[in-house]
Amino acid sequence: MIILYCGDVVGEQASTRLAETLPALRRIHGVDLVVVNAENCAPTGLGMAAKQVHQLLDAGVDVITGGNHSWDSEESVELLELAQVVRPENLAPGVPGHGHVHVEVAGETVTVVNLADHCAMKSVKATAGKFRPAYAGWTTAPKDGTVIVDYHGDHVLEKQIFAHAIDGTAAAVLGSHTHEATVPLHILPQGTGLVTEVGMTGPGGSVQGFTPDNLARGLRETGDPFSAPLPTVSSGPLLLGAVLLDVRDGRTVHIERITWPQDEEETS
Repeated sequence: MIILYCGDVVGEQASTRLAETLPALRRIHGVDLVVVNAENCAPTGLGMAAKQVHQLLDAGVDVITGGNHSWDSEESVELLELAQVVRPENLAPGVPGHGHVHVEVAGETVTVVNLADHCAMKSVKATAGKFRPAYAGWTTAPKDGTVIVDYHGDHVLEKQIFAHAIDGTAAAVLGSHTHEATVPLHILPQGTGLVTEVGMTGPGGSVQGFTPDNLARGLRETGDPFSAPLPTVSSGPLLLGAVLLDVRDGRTVHIERITWPQDEEETS
């Protein structure tokens, strides 16, 4: 089974580019399942928007994962009702959305579980007082068939410890949230693939996909980068943060990074 995972999609242009090239990516790499973190896919880069979510689903995305931005707008919250859209599992009852989904892939069941660490979720009003540790969420989540984890978090240490703790019970632990891809690609001793941070699918030359000007000005003038107006999504060159997994019998046997198709013939 070949699984494509794309890290945090930021903004409208990145969503469109991914949707346009996804059929080619599926064909070129023989992809069976596509999982995309799209909590930043709205034009503002904050939360999800229906146009972008349905654009991605129509293009062939099978599961959309989220994180701390999953509740950024009413529209984003409404989209959590879709079966294909998940947000972190490790939350107490009463928070909109669901944290896992089962999909059938070539006659096999795949469970995608979304988790998040405390640092990523600490300022989210929708989850205030309802956060549970990621491992606690993992222990109660269903784990039917092949299991893929989107771990949305700041801390390298926590992601790596978690992956080693569940080695052999998930096919992969794929880090999201920081938008800055890490280089090493790991296959742990019992067959769990680990990427500490897959990286964003969005505009480069930016601050996590956003224009740096207001953030830098706020820091210079007040010591608080968020004291200036919120930044807009950057128009820099688009990057694809993505990994391709070859999973057999619930274990990863190969993992690699991939880039956008390079010419029109590939995408046609």
